[in-house]
Amino acid sequence: MPLTVLTDDEEMIQNSVKRWGNQHLQPALVREMEKNERISPSIIQDLFTQGYMCLEIPEKYGGVGLNFTSACITIQELSRVDPSVALVVDVHNTLVVNAIRFWGSKFLQAKYLPKLATDTVSAFCLSEANAGSDAFSMITTATASSDGSDYTINGTKSWITNAREAGLLLVFCNVDPSKGYKGITAFVVDADSAGVHIGKTESKLGLKASSTCQITFDNVKVDADHILGEIGQGYKYCIAILNEGRIGIAAQQIGIAKGCFDVVMPYLKEREQFGIKLVDMPAMQQQYAQAATELYAAELMMYNACRLKENGLPFAKEAAMTKLFASQITEKISSRSIEWLGGIGYTTDTIVEKFYRDCKVGSIYEGTSNIQRQTIAKMMASEP
Repeated sequence: MPLTVLTDDEEMIQNSVKRWGNQHLQPALVREMEKNERISPSIIQDLFTQGYMCLEIPEKYGGVGLNFTSACITIQELSRVDPSVALVVDVHNTLVVNAIRFWGSKFLQAKYLPKLATDTVSAFCLSEANAGSDAFSMITTATASSDGSDYTINGTKSWITNAREAGLLLVFCNVDPSKGYKGITAFVVDADSAGVHIGKTESKLGLKASSTCQITFDNVKVDADHILGEIGQGYKYCIAILNEGRIGIAAQQIGIAKGCFDVVMPYLKEREQFGIKLVDMPAMQQQYAQAATELYAAELMMYNACRLKENGLPFAKEAAMTKLFASQITEKISSRSIEWLGGIGYTTDTIVEKFYRDCKVGSIYEGTSNIQRQTIAKMMASEP
């Protein structure tokens, strides 16, 4: 079956998200949320109501029970109107929810998946001030009690998406620094636990409505049954879930690029200079045709990575390639779109300048472009 042919469920969620986004994420509200550096609580609640925050959660836990491709389609369609809102959905679904689905105990799944499906935003707490690309050099620790019944977390996590809204935190700590990365363990932590402190919201170039904060853990007590999976396996879980997350970021980037075309193409068809529609000018045709071709290639790469993942096939290299390429072409398309719009493109009269700012982080978070290249090269070198 062609990669771009969707199943009935996938087509249903695509149409649903597109319709909801166009109705509820009007440019005036998107601009207001960006100015306030906060996503409207009513929008977040509606994301839950529409089922966009529980896409892969099984129905028995209150979820929709769709596939990973459906999650990426949702992220892509939301990104066409507001990438900040899409990022809330992305991190929640592809990182935290799926980590609990894959490695959480029956106790953790029963306790938290219903909350994550209905009203609780989540955050993925990995990065630290001195542990970005080298994430496993983290210094946040979790010290076991004498009887091993609980752990005490101390440390600070940086650049945490959804920090302000999150009610649940997936926190990576080292339970035994002497073992290096093999001491890294993941804990499911309630955000209202004593000793959890949310720092100020970072003032960013783009994605301003999406909260990004430091989170400090000061002697935070966590029961041992809140360990995700096995002790010392956190680094494996982190690598595996970020491979999925990278496809989600690619979906966001592709959605941004499509959002640019949503604005630009009607303008090119309407605007006339020297007696010719811009859309008919050969020089313009060369540019937007090339951009559309690159966007189509990125989307095919994304769908291919999704299908590989869903069929239990290796997809880490393809995920890295998809994120790398999608971030590259989206940065180029958003920049060119400003140029194609001329003077108005440089103003806030259209949403394209926001897309230009929003997409830049695509080459940075969930693995920089250099890390993606390194991953691709290592996997190529190890192939027969």
